[in-house]
Amino acid sequence: MKTWFITGASRGFGRVWAQAALERGDRVAVTARRPDTFEDLTEAYGNRVLPLVLDVTDRPAVFAAVARAEQTFGRLDVVINNAGYGLFGMVEETTEAQARAQLETNFFGALWVTQAVLPILRRQGSGHLLQVSSIGGIGAFPTLGLYNASKWALEGLSEALAAELAPLGPRVTIVEPGPYGTDWSGDSARHTEPIAAYEPVREARRAGAAVRAPTDPALTATVILQLVDAGNPPLRLFVGPYPYPVAEKLYRERLATWAEWRWLAEQAAES
Repeated sequence: MKTWFITGASRGFGRVWAQAALERGDRVAVTARRPDTFEDLTEAYGNRVLPLVLDVTDRPAVFAAVARAEQTFGRLDVVINNAGYGLFGMVEETTEAQARAQLETNFFGALWVTQAVLPILRRQGSGHLLQVSSIGGIGAFPTLGLYNASKWALEGLSEALAAELAPLGPRVTIVEPGPYGTDWSGDSARHTEPIAAYEPVREARRAGAAVRAPTDPALTATVILQLVDAGNPPLRLFVGPYPYPVAEKLYRERLATWAEWRWLAEQAAES
């Protein structure tokens, strides 16, 4: 039996993974802003579910929720930073408040949870921290600049953290899903006020999204269960086949650009 702590568990990936863990007999602390979203889980699984009201941008509340989970279950084996949302709009269109809110939830919220659970995982000498990123965490796309920034920041933090924890026991995996039918681009999404000059860019993005049917997030459950049971989990894991050709193209282009301009880069060196 594993004990899980999952943020953003009211719907989408968080809900799917919480349900999968409970169905196999694990214990799960689930967090969301509204407590009523977990009534069906508590009715079905009783005291193996710990519902917690949490806004991950509230650092003291995060530490209190993590402490409550440890007090209730005695340990934490799997921690999933899943809370987040998509901010859609051009960089120029984004207000200061929108930019700060995106980073506060997607990056700082994950940081606060990470900092809260690390003393527990270190004491145990074990545990697995899953940081939910995206294909947008390794590539940047029009209309998603601030979302990309939040996930690139999370990936950099998590890669450094994995190296810091390597001799101590706990492991880190950056989970990078492709497009799934979650609420990321639905009710939880935020949108900037459009500037007309960018309409061709926006239209091209809409056309591209229209030809790609979102995949059922329930299909990810068995992948996550196998990941947390792995003896030597990877630092990064794509979820679904979609990210592979996208990532391969991105890295081919980056390597080609670095190679093409190496003649200039190497001029900044002592002769």
